[in-house]
Amino acid sequence: MSITTAKAITLEEFLKLPETKPASEYINAEIIQKPMPKGKHSRLQFRLCNTINDVAEPLHSASAFPELRCSFGIRSIVPDVAVFKWSRIPFDVDGEPPNDFLLCPDWTIEILSPEQSSNRVIGNILYCLQHGCQLGWLIDSSDRSILVFLPGQQPELLQDSDRLSVLGEIDLEITVSQVFSWLKMEG
Repeated sequence: MSITTAKAITLEEFLKLPETKPASEYINAEIIQKPMPKGKHSRLQFRLCNTINDVAEPLHSASAFPELRCSFGIRSIVPDVAVFKWSRIPFDVDGEPPNDFLLCPDWTIEILSPEQSSNRVIGNILYCLQHGCQLGWLIDSSDRSILVFLPGQQPELLQDSDRLSVLGEIDLEITVSQVFSWLKMEG
């Protein structure tokens, strides 16, 4: 959903607006509200963050954040999961992460919702890659596939037992089937 304003606003003006639920993104001087996450989306997001953080945080190699606003260049986006290398997290003097992340994630993960434009979501992943992101995933639960984006390479469509690329700093081996197995909660 796009929110029309009477006049174009800048990124700085957008960042001063109150947050919306679900989150709104600032893309090409347009405010676009993300769809409300539903069951499968929330489940995958939760398990991805936990799986990545269980492996990466104890070693201080990386951290995964759900629905974190990342503002850089001329956009302010809210990836479903934003993963940052530990060394790039701008901790404050108390060793806590800041409220405002004014940098691109190292790994961006998007979980496609049925009412989302896949091209708009892919556009955000490509924008991240153009600004230093090292890895992007687009998860599509409707066909149980994950489109993997790496800088300077063609996207790769992975399914079933295909092994997924992760950040080099994260010691995690995971397949597409394992990701979608998280949706099964009974039996």
